[in-house]
Amino acid sequence: MKYRPMGATGLLVSELALGAMIFGERTQRSTPVDEAERMVARFLEVGGNHIDTANVYGGGRSEEIVGKAIQGKRDQVVLATKVRFAMGQGPNDAGLSRYHIVRSVEDSLRRLQTDTIDLLYMHGWDPLTPLEESLRAFDDLVASGKVHYIGVSNFKAWQLMKALGLSDAHGWARFVAAQYQYSLVVRDIEQEFLDLCESEGIGITPWGPLGGGFLSGKYRRDKPPEAPSEGRLAVTPDEYEEAWTKRSTEQNWKILDRMDEVIAGHPGSTHSQVALAWLMTRPAVVSVIMGVRTMEQLEDNLAAVDLELTKEEVEQIDEVSSIAMTYPYRVIQSTRS
Repeated sequence: MKYRPMGATGLLVSELALGAMIFGERTQRSTPVDEAERMVARFLEVGGNHIDTANVYGGGRSEEIVGKAIQGKRDQVVLATKVRFAMGQGPNDAGLSRYHIVRSVEDSLRRLQTDTIDLLYMHGWDPLTPLEESLRAFDDLVASGKVHYIGVSNFKAWQLMKALGLSDAHGWARFVAAQYQYSLVVRDIEQEFLDLCESEGIGITPWGPLGGGFLSGKYRRDKPPEAPSEGRLAVTPDEYEEAWTKRSTEQNWKILDRMDEVIAGHPGSTHSQVALAWLMTRPAVVSVIMGVRTMEQLEDNLAAVDLELTKEEVEQIDEVSSIAMTYPYRVIQSTRS
């Protein structure tokens, strides 16, 4: 396992992160508690140190499972969690108000059985709360020692840049990490966020690197997945990001075909490993979040750190998975000297 600095900081995180989103979910496809604990132990054993969760995952149960699993190993972990979405039925049980942020962090610390969160994300934009209020609350948490670093997720580019401007103007703690969906089948953030994050010293921590399982290679053009046995795509409603209707496109099938060619040149490798290895070559990407459900999936994903794609292979995958350039990027590209 290799380590990379998180943005413009001295914090070193493993190039693969263990995502705990489905730990504690009350569904047939959630990870049982005992297996989740074994997965955390295995991840730390091979040198992984970045574990990502959120207060809303499993209604807080994910944080509880992670907190129990890292007892006695807390100093080996860069622990990330998030705040924004509803954690109760009350009018102040959601959002990015100081009230909700501070209460949520106290609850997360209790569930995680720790006194410090290493990386706290704003999990999404809050249109009701002044951004200054949210940023000041985050800065106070850093000053108090309850949080070490702060990050952002699911903001638009202008919202992220506005936040950075406010932080710089007031001398508040600055975002050092950005968590966005990013994979060979979802490259939308490349139009703004790669340049933005690279220029502003923010490390990108992609989620959904396998496109909801589509890039695992287990699906076929002529056979839609059957629920509930054939993965997340089989049970995800069409309106959500990781839905079969969004994945089963001709371009995406061509991506898998190209991945087959790459795998042929690396005997023993898998589609998942190619997808992860490609992401680790992208600008500003620091630590790719693995959304694994089983120990078998974890072992497969971990092997991606040993897969070295050639420059030609990366370029071939880039070409087949590229997204259409839209305005004003077409004009910028055509006039670039």
